[in-house]
Amino acid sequence: MIDGIIAIVGRPNVGKSSLFNRIIGDRVSIVEDTPGVTRDRVYGKTEWLTKNFRFIDTGGIQIEDQPFQQEIKMQVDLAIQEADCIIFVVDGREGITSDDEYIARMLQKGNKPVILAVNKIDDQSLLYHTYDFYGLGVGDPIATSSAHGIGIGDVLDKVVSMMDQFEKKENYEGMIKFAIIGQPNVGKSSLINAILNEERTIVSDIEGTTRDAIDTPFIYENRDYVAIDTAGIRRRGKIYENVEKYAVLRALTAIERADVILFVIDGERGIREQDKHVAGYAHNEGKPIIIVFNKWDTVEKDESTMNQMIERVRSEFLYLSYAPIVFVSAKTKQRIHTIIPMIEKVYINSQTRIPTSVVNEVIMDAQRFTPPPTHKGQRLRIYYVSQVSIAPPTFVFFVNDPELCHFSYKRFLENRLREAFEFEGTPIHLNFRKRNLT
Repeated sequence: MIDGIIAIVGRPNVGKSSLFNRIIGDRVSIVEDTPGVTRDRVYGKTEWLTKNFRFIDTGGIQIEDQPFQQEIKMQVDLAIQEADCIIFVVDGREGITSDDEYIARMLQKGNKPVILAVNKIDDQSLLYHTYDFYGLGVGDPIATSSAHGIGIGDVLDKVVSMMDQFEKKENYEGMIKFAIIGQPNVGKSSLINAILNEERTIVSDIEGTTRDAIDTPFIYENRDYVAIDTAGIRRRGKIYENVEKYAVLRALTAIERADVILFVIDGERGIREQDKHVAGYAHNEGKPIIIVFNKWDTVEKDESTMNQMIERVRSEFLYLSYAPIVFVSAKTKQRIHTIIPMIEKVYINSQTRIPTSVVNEVIMDAQRFTPPPTHKGQRLRIYYVSQVSIAPPTFVFFVNDPELCHFSYKRFLENRLREAFEFEGTPIHLNFRKRNLT
């Protein structure tokens, strides 16, 4: 669960992407000494003092023939709208510029917590430069050097200390939350309306109507649910509007908040390449997934069409072999009644916890009847297995050498677990560790 969304803003070439990379711990943003090199907003997660944060690297996106201030204003406006907290990065070597003052005035009006990071303070001799930035009026400056990792912990400590100022999220404790994801115009809003049997969200044939993630709590057969509608996820190359890039962030956040994911495919258009990337977001988060073919009423079909489509889905989405497939029509409400019971089922499966003695019996039988293959004269030995968590169910295998476990044998073990226990709809994770004999 994400505890807050943090945006990194500032004028171009102050080191925003370098700071982002230091915080995330990976070079996911392009870093170059040219203003405007970060042309796409990049998102990443990190943990600090047991808190989980999503960071947005806004970058210095250049707009041709447009003044910097207009571009900066758009960046900061969107950051203020989306983030719980903002890290304002300035260049300690250059001192305060008019663009810095412009951003500071915007942030003062934004009513969001602000952390002022004075970057490029690479050694103690430059420390006195930070005091000048008190003049921006956005709080105490923190000396940082993204190039050398100086001050990064101080910035993150400040983020944690400001958490009581973050906007409070809705409390849906005890309710099953499901997010509806997919490309624009596949019928996500219509699907929610069909489930609720009332017009709760805007429905339009214009792509990108739903820009926000919209939460709709409701009760079905004495069970509390929350439907989370999200904006469609577009391919990066087709994201022309800056607000669409934040729609991706909202979809990612909705996936993280949800207990179950409905991955919607346009039955009329069929599977598109981008569908694989959209589903990948949810799969990587370890969420239970239901594949929903919408607009099935518009498909010309015979008695074999559905089976052919199921086979195609299984071949196109090999990593979603565990996900059930439902064919529905939000327009005619065909098979809509099957969705909520399926959500309940895969949610329960994701919460399944298997007793250690039972799971070891299954794995030892599997190992006995189908021994692991040898590798360089050695064979994998599984000593015992323990389930360590749920959502998704995660199993740790204590073995003689994790390197001896070939991916094909790992897949075999996962299949044995799925045959023995009810895990339809949920991914399961298998981790291998060397047994400590001391």
